[in-house]
Amino acid sequence: MKLSRSQMPDLSALQAFEAAARHGSFTRAAVELNLTQSAVSRQIKDLEGQLGIALFERVRQRIVLSSAGERLRPEIESLLAGLEHLTLRAASSRDVTGHLAVSTLPTFGSRWLMPRLPQFLAQHPGVQVSLLSRTGHFDLGQAGVDVAIHYGKPAWPGATCRYLCAETVLPVAAPTLIDTDGAFLPDAPLLHMEPRPLQWPEWLSANGQDIGRGFQGHRFDQFSLLIEAATAGMGIALLPSYLIERGPPRSFADHLRSAAGDRCSLLRRHS
Repeated sequence: MKLSRSQMPDLSALQAFEAAARHGSFTRAAVELNLTQSAVSRQIKDLEGQLGIALFERVRQRIVLSSAGERLRPEIESLLAGLEHLTLRAASSRDVTGHLAVSTLPTFGSRWLMPRLPQFLAQHPGVQVSLLSRTGHFDLGQAGVDVAIHYGKPAWPGATCRYLCAETVLPVAAPTLIDTDGAFLPDAPLLHMEPRPLQWPEWLSANGQDIGRGFQGHRFDQFSLLIEAATAGMGIALLPSYLIERGPPRSFADHLRSAAGDRCSLLRRHS
């Protein structure tokens, strides 16, 4: 059973409630909404009558939310925020023939995807792109995302996965940590990606080197921080080649393909 339109609260009443709850005052809410204090009071009284609950209580000549008002407030705030987002999105869509919402890993988006977007937009005039950064799994439909670029196993509920590329990892460092023969200085610290604690030991083992120092060194939870640390000369970092195409720090020739079989995938939401 659905409520009829006449049974649903007016938007103006919800706005009056939200403003009064935030300010703790009908008068200040009226100033914000460009209404009179009596108009705000009347809208809230009508809303209380429609819902059958008291939303505010008067305590020492000031208003405070009732327990029912406290429960209702976050839902109304979410509803108004969604309406604001819808309005802004609709206003920004003038003269737009299509919209593409893309979710990407933050550093991949800034260092690989962003430099390529201008060419895509030039080939598809009228398309408006919304770029979001996400690091974990999420529901594409619920988030309003059309495609997502993801690292890991090609399994994502509610989406079709398309392989983009395997990952080739390169050790890189600033020029100050590389000798005249192009080799890394033997005492240069190792820089680690926190979510990949075994990457350095695996790389050292695959290249016939001692893995004893593979767990030592500074740690970072984002590739963007790891890249900046390597550029600043803090140590040697293992970085995917696609993240350092746009002007890497000095890189070494050896490389290691991901032993875990992880890859970058393009996820498309099911229609």
